[in-house]
Amino acid sequence: MIPHEIIRKMPKVELHDHLDGGLRTSTVIDLARKYDVALPHYEESSLQSWFDEGCRLKSLTLYLKTFAVTNAVMQTEESLRRVAYEAVLDWKLQNIVYGEIRFAPVLHTANGLTLDQVVQAVLSGLEDGKRETGVHFGLILCAMRNQSANVSLDIAKLAVAYRDRGVVGFDIAGDESGNPPKAHLDAFQYIRNKNFNITIHAGEAFGLDSIWQAIQVCGAHRIGHGTRLVDDMTLDGSRIESMGDLAHFVQDKRIPLEMCLSSNVGTGAAKDFSSHPFPVFFRNHFRVSLCTDNRLMSNTTLTKEMELAVEHYGLSLKELEKLSVNAMKSAFVHQEEKLSLIYETIKKQCADLRKEYGYSDWN
Repeated sequence: MIPHEIIRKMPKVELHDHLDGGLRTSTVIDLARKYDVALPHYEESSLQSWFDEGCRLKSLTLYLKTFAVTNAVMQTEESLRRVAYEAVLDWKLQNIVYGEIRFAPVLHTANGLTLDQVVQAVLSGLEDGKRETGVHFGLILCAMRNQSANVSLDIAKLAVAYRDRGVVGFDIAGDESGNPPKAHLDAFQYIRNKNFNITIHAGEAFGLDSIWQAIQVCGAHRIGHGTRLVDDMTLDGSRIESMGDLAHFVQDKRIPLEMCLSSNVGTGAAKDFSSHPFPVFFRNHFRVSLCTDNRLMSNTTLTKEMELAVEHYGLSLKELEKLSVNAMKSAFVHQEEKLSLIYETIKKQCADLRKEYGYSDWN
């Protein structure tokens, strides 16, 4: 086993982290008291247990129920700035050198904020965090599958409007079943016409058609989760005996898969860690990265996700470094920034760690 301290110090890249799924429990309590939002518990450990109960019990209903609380305390510019700022500080504790965080602006307008005010507040908090920590960030704006196509188009236009101020992409989230991404095609076409970036939640709770639509109809550059892509393969253990056209396409085109181990097991997208398709994808040269999804609801960090990969799939330090490089290659930033972070930060820090702990090379 690789010592916890080395994994914590590994330079990391986060590509799939929900703003409303990553609050500190102490912050939820503070904001709830300030804005008169009812909580089931006002003691941190009890509240944390309530938030991650759905993940522990593998109940998607309980898992999703908790977002009503986090969104309820994120309805002012002050609270949005604070949550975004603290997210970057929390990334720094895990040595995340670049992170992308996503949220649905429309869910934060219940008390009268405009969409612009919501996005500006979050960007302000992220910038504050970057100035304090040096951690680079990108913000992804989400539309919701269960809302109208017109709302999705508005969010797509909002994302492009802030592309030079920290917004790096557009996503659509929410229940896949009965809510196909092609219903929001105008939003995706707008993003594509503006030469912007698309990631889509697909293949998490629904099958191959969701992934196919995301890529071939909506033009996704990355896939959030994508666990069901394994259904397009014939396996012998973790070895792929054969693949269908979609799996070949994803592999050949290097379409990144944002994989979230704790979240997928907790929500039922994977039965358990041993049957999660991550090692199949990783060992067979798909472009995969490890992500947290919802740090609060899954009671996780990117360090914990890497530790799970080491424990269950035997990943080496060299392979953990590869995951960070994979993620940085897949990030929605310009090539110059990718290369700088890969060679001047990720690889340099890994070399320093090898020297610090006496490794001639990773093993």
